[in-house]
Formats: sequence, C-alpha cells, structure tokens
Amino acid sequence: MKTTTLLKSRKFAPVVLVIMDGIGYRKDPIGNAVLESYTPNLDWLLQNCPHTLLKAHGTAVGLPSDEDMGNSEVGHNTLGAGRFYPQGARLVNEALESGRIYSGKGWTELTRFCRENGGAMHFIGLFSDGNVHSNIHHLKLMLKRLAHEEKIAKARVHVLLDGRDVGETSALEYIEPFESFLKELNEREGVDYRIASGGGRMKVTMDRYEANWDMVALGWKTHVAAEERQFGSAREAIETHRQENPGVIDQDLPPFVVADEKGPVGPILDGDSVVFFNFRGDRAIEISRAFDEENFDKFDRKPYPRVAYAGMMEYDTEAHIPKTYLVEPPVIEKTIGEYLCAAGVRQMAISETQKFGHVTYFWNGNRSGYLDERLEKYVEIPSDRVPFEERPWMKAAEITDHVIGAIAEKNYDFIRLNFPNGDMVGHTGIYQAARIAVEAVDLCIGRIMKAVAKAEGVLIVTADHGNAEEMYEMDKKAGRPKINEQGNPKGKTAHTLNPVWFMVYDPSGDKPMEVNAAIAEPGLANVASTIFQLLGMEKPELYAEPLLLFHQ
Repeated sequence: MKTTTLLKSRKFAPVVLVIMDGIGYRKDPIGNAVLESYTPNLDWLLQNCPHTLLKAHGTAVGLPSDEDMGNSEVGHNTLGAGRFYPQGARLVNEALESGRIYSGKGWTELTRFCRENGGAMHFIGLFSDGNVHSNIHHLKLMLKRLAHEEKIAKARVHVLLDGRDVGETSALEYIEPFESFLKELNEREGVDYRIASGGGRMKVTMDRYEANWDMVALGWKTHVAAEERQFGSAREAIETHRQENPGVIDQDLPPFVVADEKGPVGPILDGDSVVFFNFRGDRAIEISRAFDEENFDKFDRKPYPRVAYAGMMEYDTEAHIPKTYLVEPPVIEKTIGEYLCAAGVRQMAISETQKFGHVTYFWNGNRSGYLDERLEKYVEIPSDRVPFEERPWMKAAEITDHVIGAIAEKNYDFIRLNFPNGDMVGHTGIYQAARIAVEAVDLCIGRIMKAVAKAEGVLIVTADHGNAEEMYEMDKKAGRPKINEQGNPKGKTAHTLNPVWFMVYDPSGDKPMEVNAAIAEPGLANVASTIFQLLGMEKPELYAEPLLLFHQ
C-alpha cells in the first residue's frame, strides 16, 4: 500500500481533524441549539475560511434511502473509508428480502437448537424503526418466518425502548401495533409469541465501550433472570412508570418483566436460543460478551443458562464478537488509517469513552486495536457517569488539553478527535443543555485554533451527523414545535437529516485554497481525500474526490 507526494508546496504538520459529533446545520432557528448558541469561533471560521456543507445521512453514508438519518457509526466508517459502504440496515434488508439470512449458519444453528431442546426463541433489541441500531420491521419478518416456516412454537421478545432515534415518548406507538401483530400471528399459526421484558435503552442492556457494566447486569436480571418488577403487560409497565416518574422519556424508563398468573412469561432458560437483533455494533458488544464468554468477570451471571446465542451481525470483526451471527458485516478495507500507516504517517486519535470507539474502531473499518502501534496513539478520556444534561460540557476541556499538548510536542502528522457533546447531550432532548454543549465545543475549538496556528498546521472542522440543531419535534405543516403535556415544546432526541459543516483553517494563509464547487453533492466520503491533500499525499484512486482546490 503506497502513497506518493502530490502537492509541490509545503505540506501541513500537523493536520488536525475535529469531529463535532451531532452538530449539524439547519437554517430555521426554532429549537436550533447550534444556531442560537454563542459560537464566536465557528462563526469566525465560516466568515473567513473555505467551507461547504456535507451530506451526512442516507445513501451518502451507505444507508438504504435518504429518509434514513445518519449516525455516528456509519459517519465514522465513511470518514475513515474515504467512500461509503452498504451499512447495517441495508445489509440486513437485503439478507431478509433475499431469504439469505434463513439459510445462513447462524439462523440454522439457533432454530435447530430450539427444536432439539424444545426451547423458546428469544429476541432482544432496540424496539423502534429508527434504523440506527435496529428496525422493528426486521424483527417482525423473523417472527413470521419462525412461526410459519420453522414451526417454532414459543418465542419471547425483550423490548429495549428507544425515545432517542425516534420520538422521546413514542414507545406505545410501537408496543400497541406489535401486540396486535403478535395476537394475529399466534391465532393464525397456533404459536405462543409474547413480549417478556423491557426497559429504556439508557437504563438496561445497551451500554457501550464498557462505560457502565451495571446497565448490562441489570439487563441480565431483567431478560434472563426475570427478577425485576412485574407487570401484566408492556403497556401497563410503561404507563405505570410514566405516572411514577413524571416527564421521564422512553430511553430512561426502568426495567420491567411481563408476568401472568403463573409468573414471568419469558425468562431465558436452558435449551433456549437468543437473537440480539440490533445491527449496529457499539451497544451490542457487551451483552454479546455476557452470553458468549465462558470466563466472564464483569458481573455475576445468575442464572447462566445453556443457550444458543447470535447477534444480528458480527459486532467486532477483530475480536469476533459474537461467535455466531445472522448477517455478514461490511468488510471495510483500505481505510485512510491503513494508507497513512503504510506511508509512515504518525497519528493520534482521541475522544472520551462515549465516542472513543468511533475515532478508533469505526474509523478503522470496524477493527479493534491499533493498525500500527509504532505510528499510532489512541487516547481515551473516561466519561463521567452522570446524566449528560447535568454536565453538558462533558470532557471537552480534557480532550482539548491533550490535543494541545500533542500539537506542541510535534510528534504527530495527523490528529483526529471527537467532541461527543452535540450528540450525547442532544439525545437528552433538553434544549438549554444542548446550547451549553455546543458552546463548550466552540470554546475548545478556539483553543485548538491557537495551538494549530502556533504549530503552523491546519485545522479541519466537521461533524458526523446532525442532532443538536433540531432539538424540538416540529409540526412541519404548521411550522412550529409540537407541544407536550406540560405545554412546552416537545423535545426531539433523534438524529436528523440535516447536512454538516466542513471548514478548513489555514492560519498561515500562504497556501491559498478554496472548496471545489465542481463536486455536485459533497459528503463525508470526501473528507479522507482532503486529509491526503493537506498531508501532501496522493489520494487512493478508489476514494471520493477531495474537497479543496489550491492556488499556487
């Protein structure tokens, strides 16, 4: 893997890439925590530096359609790959539509295990059609197949309530039609399929990057042991928790177990099979480890039933987590990190825990660990274990301190960092907190600008998708926010379909540059080639076009 010098004038050292996670562009100021924040540094960059808007959702990042919002996983995959790959939702759609999933090793093994042991098939996953981590449509198709073709008599569904990639209190909009779907399927096929347990996605099961194993342990107690609070139905559980916790949104709902007169309807037992039906990897790895690993020490698995377990996909292609999966993941090869390592380029990647895997694992094409430890340094700043709205500045200052130190050391040619604030705080749906989050990022960018200027480097500022720029659920026909029960604008916690900024700051000004207006619809895939430009290197032929033009 070889790269050659392209630009005859001096290259920049270092090139610093700031990814403002979840900070997109939207013209409308209503509910726009980006536009309405005090951001003097971002404003200056837009007034004085080459800039453009990048598409960060839908087909531009390998998702099925332009109605699909972007997310951090596919955004960083695309940024690191220099072109887009078909991503999780599209791959699963294709596998289900073709029926390929049902002839695969994973599905065949799980259904066989159920039959041989007279067990139930369990499905655990994010229960919405947000299409970021999962899609309820995939679950329904698998249940139909299970009942009609596989003749598996008993299935149980463990619902992780969303309220983050979809409306913040939309859980019953998914639960009620799904209960009707199960009732019809049971009557038509003569099977026993029910919801068995659940809880909010930020309360149980879906931790990531080992930030809080207690979430996974609580999920185990809920789905496997069925030891949490019991209710007669998922609807009863949701309505009761809402009454007891006024203002709670779906992602924060406590765990629940569905029970009838005989007790819990669906603990996971010896001889059962389990599918974790999320296709996105970051929040699926820990629960997969809990089911798969024999020498597991993160929490006490009581009980630890003998089951066949599979993920929708292989969530970690290097560590092979889980051991069994239903759909082959995208094989992302020849990432920018691989090319830069081959060329001897020294690199640093840094974020706090919440997005550390995005600037490493996802950036490197779903690979764990270093590509070349001699040339790379990965820095993880431990995230606080507090609600993000209570500390919206998160670890931005600490990340910035490390970056400024690294720039001053002159040990790196390329530094990439992620500020998670716009995304993680944006997901809370709390507008005031999101404004503080955006302002914290802007303040840190100003500090990095000074360090880059002193080092005679260059700074790229962009984002992986939008979020904080659209903090209210909007009534598009009326052009105003929807109103919640308290009479306030209804918070939006999901990602958006909005573009993101791309800005380049060259403090020296001795290499005049402009954005290449000939690129019809620039997107995240164009960023990697632009990094090659600024490093004075030729882009790989398979990469999307670079965004800049230089004047001698």
